[in-house]
Amino acid sequence: MTGCQRLSMESRASPSPSLGGLPCCVAFSQLLGLTVVAVTGAWLGLYRGGIAWESALQFNVHSLCMVIGLVFLQGDALLVYRVFRNEAKRTTKVLHGLLHGFAFIIALVGLVAVFDYHRKKGYTDLYSLHSWCGILVFTLYFVQWLVGFSFFLFPGASFSLRSRYRPQHIFFGASIFLLSVGTALLGLKEALLFKLGAKYSTFEPEGVLANVLGLLLAGFALVVLYILTRADWKRPPQAEEQALSMDFKTLTEGDSPGSQ
Repeated sequence: MTGCQRLSMESRASPSPSLGGLPCCVAFSQLLGLTVVAVTGAWLGLYRGGIAWESALQFNVHSLCMVIGLVFLQGDALLVYRVFRNEAKRTTKVLHGLLHGFAFIIALVGLVAVFDYHRKKGYTDLYSLHSWCGILVFTLYFVQWLVGFSFFLFPGASFSLRSRYRPQHIFFGASIFLLSVGTALLGLKEALLFKLGAKYSTFEPEGVLANVLGLLLAGFALVVLYILTRADWKRPPQAEEQALSMDFKTLTEGDSPGSQ
């Protein structure tokens, strides 16, 4: 009997871990994420004039693109391995990489928009804490995607190299996501102070709506992080993946799966 066949029989015989409230938590995360995007659009439409590229509204493109790309889509990309639990690993990896790729492209549009807007207006670039954090997040995100593509989608990386890098990839993925949400909150506060100034403390309607948006951003991040940190909700390894791991261990360490 091959290792793959034995592991397949064992996986059928052993009870699968309880998913508990995973479907409800994932659905709640999507409701929060879509609400974040909708409230961002409402804030920009009601109080900032909407969005456009060739006008003073170009700056608003930055806000919307960053929320869609580096918050909503990035969060969804992190959840791929929790939602698609039984699909082929290759398919799941491709979807994970594509979502991150789309998020990067949308964020790049937002970055170009703000720099182009500053150039047209003659404003200084990269002087605020929000802008420094934003450049840091964007750079880390690009490096994370590039290294992840090279290790997990490009066929050249060895199994041992992927195994050693995977914990770092997971850690930096969650960390960059949290940094992205924190940077969005900094930008939101900065935008309110620039426009409202002292009126912010008088419960102006725009300030109240933006505060609600900030709570929604924090809530989305917390729900995504909760789903990611639940050990019993991790994607179970398929029989083929376990067999590959055992075969690799046998080749590199001289172990026999039956000797354990």
